[in-house]
Amino acid sequence: QNSMVLSAAIFITLIGLIIYLHFVKIDQESLLVISSLGIQVTSSYASGKESTTFIEMGQVKDVVINEAIHMQKVIYYLCILLQDPDDPQGISEVVPLFQSSKPRLDCLIEVYKSCQEILEQRKTAPQSS
Repeated sequence: QNSMVLSAAIFITLIGLIIYLHFVKIDQESLLVISSLGIQVTSSYASGKESTTFIEMGQVKDVVINEAIHMQKVIYYLCILLQDPDDPQGISEVVPLFQSSKPRLDCLIEVYKSCQEILEQRKTAPQSS
């Protein structure tokens, strides 16, 4: 009977590990910004599964670096601010990026600068109807 309990415990542990690797453990996160289309956020899990989110450029109000206090530490993260469709000056949602990889501030600044350059190109480009 002890071997059966041990076998069940090992089996449950393996199933838990597989679920963790497939749904929780993110290996890589990427951001693709195309001024005429939008922003694509991709998360690659340890199991090889990928999750992709696309945000149309018309919904994007701005990209900012936000800060939060967590466990007596200041952490920085990149966010996409989505424009409120009812109020052009308002923000409907804040979408945090790179939540698993938690890059350092100097890395976030580089990504932020690149995003701002692309957003500026969009603002200065003539709008086609």
